[in-house]
Amino acid sequence: MGRVKGLVMIISGAALWGLSGPMMEWTLENSGMSVSFLLTVRLLVAGLLLIAYLRLKGKQVMRPWRQKVWSRQMVIFGVAGMLGVQFAFTSAISESNAVLATLFQFLSPIYVILFVSIRQRFVPPFAQIAGMIVTLGGLFLLLTNGSLSGFSMTPAALFWGVAVGFAFTFYTLYPVRLMQEWGVLLSIGWAMVVGGAALFITNPLRLFREMQFLMDWQIAGMLTGIIFVGTLAFLLFLGSMKYITPIETSILSSFEPLTAMIVSVVWFGAMLGAWQLTGAIVMLLGVTGISVAGGKSKEDPA
Repeated sequence: MGRVKGLVMIISGAALWGLSGPMMEWTLENSGMSVSFLLTVRLLVAGLLLIAYLRLKGKQVMRPWRQKVWSRQMVIFGVAGMLGVQFAFTSAISESNAVLATLFQFLSPIYVILFVSIRQRFVPPFAQIAGMIVTLGGLFLLLTNGSLSGFSMTPAALFWGVAVGFAFTFYTLYPVRLMQEWGVLLSIGWAMVVGGAALFITNPLRLFREMQFLMDWQIAGMLTGIIFVGTLAFLLFLGSMKYITPIETSILSSFEPLTAMIVSVVWFGAMLGAWQLTGAIVMLLGVTGISVAGGKSKEDPA
């Protein structure tokens, strides 16, 4: 039963995260609000709710701030990790669409492999190299629709798409010790608050002016939905790791871009070209291959 529970949690969490992309795309397109305002509200509200929840459960939520070594790491994770990945992802949505942004985020295993390989000075297994080549081939088809003359992505969209991968890599690798010491929920909660506060102080007057968008019940309702869906997706994703293997988690995370693609087609009428759709499928297969190869290499005896 535990494994079944884990499978249901990861599929649900990945699907909800895939849904949050089109929700943010709709909000940005129909409100005129800035990426900064959307993320400030999302991060601060979600972070404070998580911390309040932990406080109600009796956790000493202020302890990480009593030691400089941990408070410094919390600030770095909040600004460069949490805010970095959220801002890059939402900016990629703003400059392109939810499908492309989610697929670019899905490239993060390649960045992780390259970073770890360079840092530890070893060559990745052939299966992982093959998976990266396949994934990049799929990305080429997605961006060009099979022809260089068909390349239509703006430089800004490409920049933020690539930035999503780098930011997600840092977000994945940096907070390991932080989460081991203080737990996942507390680390994430404070990182959200730090990231939201850092974004707010960059331009508080502009963000105060954008409070008017919350007077529109449709926009306010969608923002509430984004906060709820995104936070629930994250909790389901983390919870699933207690019951299923990392390989299964990586493979079933493919529901993120698939959900974003389906919702975008139904909601916005967005359609990918034949070669773009082929590229998206090839990317999913390539990343899945990387995950499986990585899992097998860990299981092999040294």
